[in-house]
Amino acid sequence: MEHSHTITIPRYLKIAVDIAARIASGEIREGEKLKGRSILSTEYNVSPETIRRSMSILSDKDVVRVAAGSGIFVTSKEQAIRFLKSFRNDESVAEMNRSLANLLQQREKLDEEISEKIKQIIDMYRYMHTELITPMRIAVPPNSHFIGKSIAKLQVWHHTGATIIGILQNEQITISPGPYYEFEPDDQILIVGDEQVAKRFMEFVEKTDNEIELS
Repeated sequence: MEHSHTITIPRYLKIAVDIAARIASGEIREGEKLKGRSILSTEYNVSPETIRRSMSILSDKDVVRVAAGSGIFVTSKEQAIRFLKSFRNDESVAEMNRSLANLLQQREKLDEEISEKIKQIIDMYRYMHTELITPMRIAVPPNSHFIGKSIAKLQVWHHTGATIIGILQNEQITISPGPYYEFEPDDQILIVGDEQVAKRFMEFVEKTDNEIELS
């Protein structure tokens, strides 16, 4: 099941960003007194409490100064610019996190689909009666020359006549691993081929690097 995530920016933060942008652009000057909370709440169509939270953020960032009984005054255009840059950087990180989450969801879905196809293929081989396509599982020995080498480099089919249809490792299965797959310890290799393929493959996979160099 796919999950959609909607991330919204709080209204008070949007207002803080808008006012900071107006200060950064020079529309509102340093030292200028901002409109009262009630006027700003009407202008932005929000409650005075929302304006209070917006001003609290700008005050924490030294963009404005809230003077009790006197009002709110702009203290720094430079700080307003810094606040905007920080906000945009945070937004960029948030956007990358959202993109990463979506990619992970897509990969999870793809992994599930691949696993299901693998099961179907293995079941298909299992229920077919010709020895030619009966799948065999062969473990890679710990001292095998296979370890760290790719299927292409080993020329598996050339040496054994076996077709590798999958790799099992740590309860995970990789179907049709392709020529660049590099074998690791504890790999379980699924192969198909003629009636002598298992013997040829076992002889080939059990060779060590030293035996390969001497041959």
